[in-house]
Amino acid sequence: MLFMNRRNWIKKSALAAASAVSLPKLAGAGDDHANEPVLKIAHITDTHVRPENDVPERFKKCLDELFTHDFDFILNGGDTIHAADYDDITRERTLEQWAVWDECSEKFGSTPVYSCLGNHDMWWAAPDENDEMYGKQYVEKRLGIPHRYYSFSKNGWTFFILDGNNSDVTLDNEQKEWLKQKLEGLPDGSPALMMSHYPVLTVTGRFYPNDQHSDADELAQMFYQHRDKVKCCISGHMHLLDEAVYNGIRYFCNGAMSGFWWGEGNERSAGKGYYHETPPGYAILHLFDDGRVERIYHQHEY
Repeated sequence: MLFMNRRNWIKKSALAAASAVSLPKLAGAGDDHANEPVLKIAHITDTHVRPENDVPERFKKCLDELFTHDFDFILNGGDTIHAADYDDITRERTLEQWAVWDECSEKFGSTPVYSCLGNHDMWWAAPDENDEMYGKQYVEKRLGIPHRYYSFSKNGWTFFILDGNNSDVTLDNEQKEWLKQKLEGLPDGSPALMMSHYPVLTVTGRFYPNDQHSDADELAQMFYQHRDKVKCCISGHMHLLDEAVYNGIRYFCNGAMSGFWWGEGNERSAGKGYYHETPPGYAILHLFDDGRVERIYHQHEY
């Protein structure tokens, strides 16, 4: 894994592929294609946009920097808006946060963005469950996604966008059965990537054990059964950067675009805007046709 700040990423970008940690080649992988990624993906997560603290302009600068990289599409890992989930959040406050996202997302242009739900995105304080802004369906609408969980395929890879915003941070039974069937239906050796807002497995769980999937054991067993397919799981939520490898599957927790929620930090922050030792930033993933994955984390200074 590479970690770059804004000052040196340009001069080091030529070394990125060589320096990044990657999975070993799978048996039988063809040498003709193994050295070039079939997909390059930007992963942004925990943007926490809101009107205050000059966040809209700072986030736009982040997106301008993001688009200096070469990638095919964006995965947005949730907590898109700052917070709609607290009991005292009003309809007006929720709408003004989504208005900031709408304004900033014009920067995406025609680039596809595939999003998942973060725990702070849903407004649960609506008058009742029939309110059009209540809960997950409204977030699906604002993010332009087909469902709270879904999948799609690109260049031989299948992407599973998951919803862990259920009791005790789990996949609900309906979603779990859907995932099992989808994995069983993939051709043998067809590589897949999972994205959930919450980490499934993570080193950072040592600090915050209640903030990762509590069904990690069940999911790890499912992924092991399909280890010829499941190659990578990415997440946010922790605002921390780590990598775990279990049964040959990589689990990346990819920091946060907002760092310390666009704030200066606190006594635990290693630098301005850091959350613990992780600076604000985003990840670029290189995916290969043999199932290898390379991650480069880019710090931003906005």
